[in-house]
Amino acid sequence: MNAVEKYLKQNQPRFVRDLADYVHFPSVSAQPKHNKDTAACAAWVAQHCRAIGMEARVCKTDFHPIVVAKTPRKKNSKKPHYMVYGHYDVQPPEPFELWKTPPFAPHVAGGKMFGRGTSDNKGQNLAHLKAAEAYLKTGTELPCDLTFVIEGEEEVGSESLADFLKANRAELKCDGVVVSDTGLPAKHLPALTSSLRGIAALEVTVHGPSRDLHSGIFGGSVNNPALALCQLLAQLRDKHGRITVPGFYDEVRELSPRERKAMRRLPFNAPAYKKFLGVPELFGERGYTPDEQRGVRPTLEINGLTSGYQGEGSKTIIPAWARVKITCRLVPAQDPAKIVAAVARQIRKLAPPSVHVKIEHGHGAEPYWVESEGAPAQAALRALRRAFGHEPVLLHEGGSIPIVNLFKRVLGADSLLVGLALPDDNLHSPNEKFDLEVFAKGQLMSAYLWQELGGK
Repeated sequence: MNAVEKYLKQNQPRFVRDLADYVHFPSVSAQPKHNKDTAACAAWVAQHCRAIGMEARVCKTDFHPIVVAKTPRKKNSKKPHYMVYGHYDVQPPEPFELWKTPPFAPHVAGGKMFGRGTSDNKGQNLAHLKAAEAYLKTGTELPCDLTFVIEGEEEVGSESLADFLKANRAELKCDGVVVSDTGLPAKHLPALTSSLRGIAALEVTVHGPSRDLHSGIFGGSVNNPALALCQLLAQLRDKHGRITVPGFYDEVRELSPRERKAMRRLPFNAPAYKKFLGVPELFGERGYTPDEQRGVRPTLEINGLTSGYQGEGSKTIIPAWARVKITCRLVPAQDPAKIVAAVARQIRKLAPPSVHVKIEHGHGAEPYWVESEGAPAQAALRALRRAFGHEPVLLHEGGSIPIVNLFKRVLGADSLLVGLALPDDNLHSPNEKFDLEVFAKGQLMSAYLWQELGGK
């Protein structure tokens, strides 16, 4: 490993220039005017992989291309095979006026590179490519065979990825997937994300009279759909923040004392968090810390609520209908379909006979969990510890990353989520940046990871 470590250290200035070249492409997948830019960026990634010493191809899809690159391997290799996933597409940079420097003219200042896509996700996937380069250029044997899959649609839902994985299932069959598209709490707290919450969505419409009614002439003789909806929604959660839907918590896996202790290592400042959110007080399920509430506990949230007249002034009506959009964030072992069914069943039970209820099921994604005591997770933790020089932490992300469930479902492979984004990297916001020290340590982490996973 001395040669690999030395190569990475000596070539950091060039790696930073390579990252700048990568970020220069305005590969905004959501905007058709940038389709040529996304195609050019995919071509750049493939050519960069070839220059490193890998076999690479650009695979066309119905939307944006996917790059597949492989490290050299023997025909009947017995080495473990790991897939590294990343994406070259980026979020739209608007509003431009809030950027201190142009979003696609990468700028280095204070040990950070500023530009759209620096952290999400170009810098993170380039760190893994540079680790592979260090092995290949120094003639150091890689303990694992690696296949990189770098797509161009992550920011718009990865529409082409599922079909691509199914069509190439045999080629991409692997022992696991490594994803660096999450974060770490601080530079001294490298992290493995061991769980992600899933999601289940539904939309409920409460219908009352056949049309809006004059509230003076008809009020008091018919039920108001808006009030009826609010009254039933209020019964879905108690004053302690616990969801009252029967069966909602049946499959929820409680954290072990060891896991709760590990979560307490994460930095948390309640007054600062409250100020950041702009709320007078925090609120959550009783008996759990804010980090636990937003990471490892399930929720039921109202995302949108509408009924009746919304314009200026007054319009004295009883509205004909009221509608709510609901999503539930789910934790490992909860099934989106079962949760939607349970919530829908309770809503129908609570609805008074004076209204009609229509429920439409929306999108869903399963939660994800990796056994932190398992061999792959322990290998990742050792690699993080070696690279960053600090004891790593386990993160439980409150959001959802549907692609990891896709990898599990299509390839049968678990994912190791070893993110390199700091909390202040401004992902999806103006002045996105990537810390260059984290970039360098991420390369070391990747280099060590293949040793740890390969048993070297």
